[in-house]
Amino acid sequence: MVAGLLGKKVGMTQIFDKDGNVIPVTVVEAGPCYILELKDSPVKVKLGFDEIKESRLNKAELGFFKKNKLKPVKVIKEFKAADTSDCKVGQEVKADLFKPGDFVDVTGISIGKGFQGGMKRWGWSGGPAGHGSNHHRRVGSIGPSADPSRTFRGRPMPGQMGNIQVTTQGLRVMDIDFENNLLMIKGSIPGHKRSYITINKSQKREFKSLDQVKAVHAVKRNPMKQSKSKAKGKK
Repeated sequence: MVAGLLGKKVGMTQIFDKDGNVIPVTVVEAGPCYILELKDSPVKVKLGFDEIKESRLNKAELGFFKKNKLKPVKVIKEFKAADTSDCKVGQEVKADLFKPGDFVDVTGISIGKGFQGGMKRWGWSGGPAGHGSNHHRRVGSIGPSADPSRTFRGRPMPGQMGNIQVTTQGLRVMDIDFENNLLMIKGSIPGHKRSYITINKSQKREFKSLDQVKAVHAVKRNPMKQSKSKAKGKK
């Protein structure tokens, strides 16, 4: 089956676990996605998401959907798949592809912050804050002098911040609303509200049940290194 889904960021909220702890989550509308094409080498599945009017497409795009008798969609992306024997063109893929406890990697376009200085963009410490200093938040020296008489490539400088593709790895699916195709993913994900994102199954972390309790190991203390208060008999 396909290894991921296309979705849309709805917003952030909070839920409670069985112990009453507050968990901040991002609500994601994951699907329904439609299988548009199957590829054999390499094995991939092309998915489409978010139906749109035919008038929003050009003739080439509209011809592709009509030829394959598919509904026009706005977002199209290819996903890896281990096996496509159980897939067919036109099939719906919904949020039940995941289950609570899964770890996912979410890719999206980060929120653009416009032109920013080096202190905000790169975390520079800045110059002296006194009144006599003329170097508070400015760039300062950016390169060598006579040799090689140029600024090296990759030098952190002020400029456009945000509005780039960002992938957040190892986020956990805490809950799923199968009826409305909504995923509750722990933590924040890149992008603004109603932005399109890609949700892939994590390549680094395996499924772990939400009911699994982390083992607590007893800490062995060296009696020769006890604190002064205990040495004096204080509790």
